[in-house]
Amino acid sequence: MGVVLRNLQHVVPLRRARLRKNVEIVRHILGIQKFDMSIICVDNPKMQRINNIYRKKNMATDVLSFPFYEDLRPGKLPCAVHRDEYNLGDIFLGVEYVMQQCKETSCDFHGTLTVVLAHGICHLLGYRHETEEEWDEMFQRENYILSEFNKLTGSHLEPLTKRCTRQVT
Repeated sequence: MGVVLRNLQHVVPLRRARLRKNVEIVRHILGIQKFDMSIICVDNPKMQRINNIYRKKNMATDVLSFPFYEDLRPGKLPCAVHRDEYNLGDIFLGVEYVMQQCKETSCDFHGTLTVVLAHGICHLLGYRHETEEEWDEMFQRENYILSEFNKLTGSHLEPLTKRCTRQVT
C-alpha cells in the first residue's frame, strides 16, 4: 500500500504528486519504505474539529498524527510480524492552516508542507515534545531528516519545531 494521500479539502490548490514525491524521500531517509501510512489533507474547520475531539484544543493546527504504535520509543521501528502491522498510522495535514502561515511569513508552501509532514512522521515514530528533553530529541531528528532531504533535493528546509519555552516541571 505505501502512502495513501487523500485531499479532502477544496480551499487550497494542492499538487499531490509533488507532496507524494517529498514524502517518499523522507520515508527513504528514515528507512521506513516498507511501512504504510495515510496522509489526509483537510481544511481549517475539519482540522479544528479533529484537534478539539482528540486534544481538547478548539482551534485549527498544521498537523495531527495518530500513530498505529502508541508506545513506540523514539528512533525505534516497530517489530511488525503480520502484513497489517506494517502501518505507522495516519497524519492529518492542515493545508489551509499551513497556507495561511506561509502567507503571513512569506514561506514556500510546498517546502513548509514537507517540513510539517516530517514533523508528523516523527510523531508516528514515537517522537514527542512534552518536555525540553523530548523537544531537543525531536528537533535533532527533524534537523537530520531535513538536512538529508536538502542534500538529495537541493532544498533549504529547516525544522519548524521551536525550543520549548515554558517551564517543565
